[in-house]
Amino acid sequence: MGSSSSKPTESTQADSRRSFSEKSNHTSRELSQSLADLRISAPLSADGALTLGHVDGWEDVVAQSPKLQLSRTILNHTNIRETLVSRKTVIADAHVFNNEVDFKTNPITSQKSSGRCWLFATTNVLRYSVMKKLNLDDFQLSQAYLFFWDKLNKSNYFLELSIENADLPIDNRLVDYLSDELISDGGQWDMVVNLLETYGVVPQPVYPESLHSSLSSPINTLIKTKLREHSLILRDLSSSLRANTSLSEEAIIQTLRSKKEELLKEVYIIMSATLGVIPKPDEPFTWDYLDKDGKAASWTGTPKQFYRTFAYDKYSPADSFSLINDPRNEYGKLYTVNKLGNIWGARPVLYVNTEIDNLKQAVVKQIKIGQPVFFGCDVGQFSDRNAGIMDTALFEYEAAFDIKFGLTKADRLRTNESSMTHAMVISGVHLDAAGKPVRYKVENSWGPDVGNKGYFVMSDAWFEQFVYQVVIPKALAPKELVKVFEGSERVVLPAWDPMGSLA
Repeated sequence: MGSSSSKPTESTQADSRRSFSEKSNHTSRELSQSLADLRISAPLSADGALTLGHVDGWEDVVAQSPKLQLSRTILNHTNIRETLVSRKTVIADAHVFNNEVDFKTNPITSQKSSGRCWLFATTNVLRYSVMKKLNLDDFQLSQAYLFFWDKLNKSNYFLELSIENADLPIDNRLVDYLSDELISDGGQWDMVVNLLETYGVVPQPVYPESLHSSLSSPINTLIKTKLREHSLILRDLSSSLRANTSLSEEAIIQTLRSKKEELLKEVYIIMSATLGVIPKPDEPFTWDYLDKDGKAASWTGTPKQFYRTFAYDKYSPADSFSLINDPRNEYGKLYTVNKLGNIWGARPVLYVNTEIDNLKQAVVKQIKIGQPVFFGCDVGQFSDRNAGIMDTALFEYEAAFDIKFGLTKADRLRTNESSMTHAMVISGVHLDAAGKPVRYKVENSWGPDVGNKGYFVMSDAWFEQFVYQVVIPKALAPKELVKVFEGSERVVLPAWDPMGSLA
């Protein structure tokens, strides 16, 4: 937490291990108790089949419940997500915040029909600095610029993995998974850091949106088809080369990479035709613009120079890292995901797993100094895009159906019920009299016609259950967590782990 000691101690690490152990023991005790309370009775169906007797029994239950009968009367001809909205929760989730960043950006951005939320969240954070330094009241960085370089690099990354895993059977679980999740629009914080440090950024007018940056499915389908074909070509070539015992391993790899580069040209041709020829990171461009006073100005330089000059002030993206809350795994440890990345040989995706209160304090600390916060969450859970509300109490499902939701955050991750699906920006927080968060102001990238003119409100209870990641500069993070991040010991999660989800 932000108020914890800045000096890591053995007792702090021991407390983390003890907390994890106690959590496991607590779960074991609960299981033992539930088994003790379990009544063993004969099922209606000995062979496990569903029978009409089951339905008759369930109907008897409904017949004795006026509440369930009322639910049937109402819900068979209405939308449950509209009918069961909690009025009390809507009133409580006011779009009012007593702590906000000191500068408001415009316009509300829209990723349209693409999965580029992580790039929009990143550029929405970076433009705060650009707009302040250049006295702008309306500005966007080019999301399409980063999208192009990411997609091209992910294509190269997939083909490098195809070379690396060419000796594995085609139906191997890893090979099968990688050929399915090969060039997702989504990404992670460390992946965008790779893009920023390698390619820089440009204003949107320098590399504007195209139809297929905003509607990515058609080119994704086409590129995936070619890449799967390319992977088979590389696998066959690898097999042929390795059958020649006179070739060294180095010669085999170099030959495969030469072929890969030839194949990758097809991907570049598709992308440059559909997205536009991309500016080079070290070639100068000229950008003419009007500041908020209507004064004309011009800037000339390279994308990398623009990034380092305008896109951040005190806190470089490269010096920021991800805190996650994953209750399945031990806190106080550094995690990564096998085979996850975009730029081959660049910074890996790294997460410091810690208690949820540390994520909350990271947000509060940054908002109080005027720093917007990149975060990852499961946006579809208990949320209303029209009202712009994310709250675990938003829908009266339990009352209407006489049920209880029993999954914990860890359970949801274990059973594929939840994962990181979306990245957004926190730009405000409402604190109670004791300084604890009540709700958060969230800048989305779904355009100005959703939520409250593009903004959402997120309750603290929702944060606890469905926020998985918060990015924080090392200079603002608790020193014991920075030490974990900078350590060499990493727990490697499998490629298909939920923490490998790309927001």
